Amino acid sequence: MHISLHGLVRGQDIELGRDADTGGQIQYVVELTRALAKLDRVARVDLLTRRIEDPRVADDYRREEEPLDEAGRARIVRIPFGPRRYLRKERLWLYLDCFVDLALQYIRRVGRVPDVIHAHYADAGRAGARLAALLGVPLIFTGHSLGREKRRLLLGRGQDEALIESRYQLSRRIEAEEHALDMASLVVASTRQEVDSQYALYDNHEHRRVAVIPPGVDISRFHPAVKNERVGNCVHGIERFLRHPRRPWILALARADERKNLATLVKAYGAHPDLRERANLVLVAGVREHVAELEKGASRVWRELLELIDDYDLYGHIAYPKQHSADDVPCIYRGATASGGLFVNPAWTEPFGLTLIEAAASGLPVIATDDGGPQEILRHCRNGMLIDPHDADGLGQALSDALADRRRWRLWSQRGSHGVRQHYTWLGHAEHYLRELGRISRRRQRSKASKSRLPTVDRMLICDIDNTLIGDRGALAKLVKVIEAAGHSLAFGIATGRRLDSAVRILKEWGAPVPDLLITAVGSEVHYGANPQADHEWSQHIDFRWDREAIFETLRELPGLRLQPASEQRRHKVSYYADPTRMPGVPAIRRALRRRGVHVNVIYSHQAYIDILPIRASKGLAVRFVADRWGLSMDHVLVAGDSGNDEEMLIGHSLGVVVGNHSPELEHLKGRKRVYFARDAHAAGVLEGIEHYRFLGKILQPRYD
Repeated sequence: MHISLHGLVRGQDIELGRDADTGGQIQYVVELTRALAKLDRVARVDLLTRRIEDPRVADDYRREEEPLDEAGRARIVRIPFGPRRYLRKERLWLYLDCFVDLALQYIRRVGRVPDVIHAHYADAGRAGARLAALLGVPLIFTGHSLGREKRRLLLGRGQDEALIESRYQLSRRIEAEEHALDMASLVVASTRQEVDSQYALYDNHEHRRVAVIPPGVDISRFHPAVKNERVGNCVHGIERFLRHPRRPWILALARADERKNLATLVKAYGAHPDLRERANLVLVAGVREHVAELEKGASRVWRELLELIDDYDLYGHIAYPKQHSADDVPCIYRGATASGGLFVNPAWTEPFGLTLIEAAASGLPVIATDDGGPQEILRHCRNGMLIDPHDADGLGQALSDALADRRRWRLWSQRGSHGVRQHYTWLGHAEHYLRELGRISRRRQRSKASKSRLPTVDRMLICDIDNTLIGDRGALAKLVKVIEAAGHSLAFGIATGRRLDSAVRILKEWGAPVPDLLITAVGSEVHYGANPQADHEWSQHIDFRWDREAIFETLRELPGLRLQPASEQRRHKVSYYADPTRMPGVPAIRRALRRRGVHVNVIYSHQAYIDILPIRASKGLAVRFVADRWGLSMDHVLVAGDSGNDEEMLIGHSLGVVVGNHSPELEHLKGRKRVYFARDAHAAGVLEGIEHYRFLGKILQPRYD
């Protein structure tokens, strides 16, 4: 499962350069998805992105699914999170948790947990890390561009740090990148420079978890012109700008983004009279109708470019078409090659540079920034030269020299197309990618890591631990065999007053099954999996009106209550020992708290303990939250308990089992249709309840009279 959330994602005619969010990352994830689906070892590849319903963009982006291959093994899946309209990436962060919830629903509909999740860019990194934790699957992360590097470059250009933070919210982005790197089993980078100079800036960077896999290019689309090939209407749309259209093209193809440094290229060309007489400049910088209608960054770039064109009086020497399609791009490269021209990438920084290998595959020599990806591409292909993007004079001279030596131009052209076929095909990329996944799989097998069953099960058994699950080793061993025999149709969980570490330890001591779900601290915490991962949405959900200090102040003077040790206090739980002969009673405790404006749940259990929880927290509420999160109906959830803190999860539409050794606090539940009082104690009582409800077959649903 690939996740790429921002920009405009579709399989055909990708609108590269339409805005700052629809760039090379979109091309990369679509092509990688297609390439992986062609390999026999891959059964299915889903690319999850955002569903958009907006009259300003094409209807393609509102389709729920879009196939990417004829075999049906690759598809784009659009998840409708956040507002329906198109949003720039900085405004998507508020809705990433919604994406996670809806992605879980989609996985449940598929009926299969993905074997790996690959998140692209910081926003998907945050969401992908959450999904991977919930599902117990490995995470792959590709940053594409990184927040720490962007901050470094902006500060280096003299921009104010507070203004940078206000505009780009880089602190949030960097924290998301750190978290994704912390969770990632593998980081896929395009170049070694990206690893050494950019990922190395992060606290969670580890070289051993990074694989350098250069992106590929579709050589069926990008190739030198064959003999007598006509390069198409796209070239005529460029030639109409030019007084001498047969002169070599100096081609730049990039988004209208300040980082692409197109203004320096115009200055280099305009200030070099010999270059103006020898060649034409062609700027393919996205699509536009009116400059004023572009987003602010692109509008600033175009206004500067148009002023420079006017200042240098470049009319007739420069082409800057307003429109082009993805299908036009290969023919634009071939047109530049046929003219005997050059491709130029003068970006301030370039993590990879997909356009460089597209140009090289088309036989077009390149002049590129001496940074990141271009350094490695030219080392492999030997088809051009590197320049300092800050030096306009040096760039102009490099272009003039490259055009003057026709013998070297032909050598660069041949080397470029050969080098791409040797180093930069999508098939080679996908094969390398799968080898890295194989290493992850082998490590997981050695560590006995397993995926969550929660997205695929159709029923769930949840037991309290003390005096319910444990207490009779022989009965527990029989229950373990029953759970194991049920296989992937049944999820097993625990709901306990114990804290997480105590619950995990006691389950291990008694040989209980490893839970798929752990509800601990009387329902105030929810975790999943063998290496428990917290459900942060539950924590956020129950934080509503929670005021710990007011609880301590209110109950400090009440008789019969004594705080339990600090080890038993949790972020969302305050626990007391209770003396029933002296304490004022649960209703009186509730009234005292309400009079102070404290909104909580008060849970009395075993006639010895009082737990104060947020108003939204309890075992019962946690069970229902989990069932809803994973798409399970409550009548397919069997809960078993023995004391007062189990009451809320025993009542309602779930199937309740009260074990034979229960506390008197539950006696008043007798007679309820969906609460079964077992004769047997401990795990034997749970087994009796499973049999009563026929829970592992066609479930018996009690009917009300």
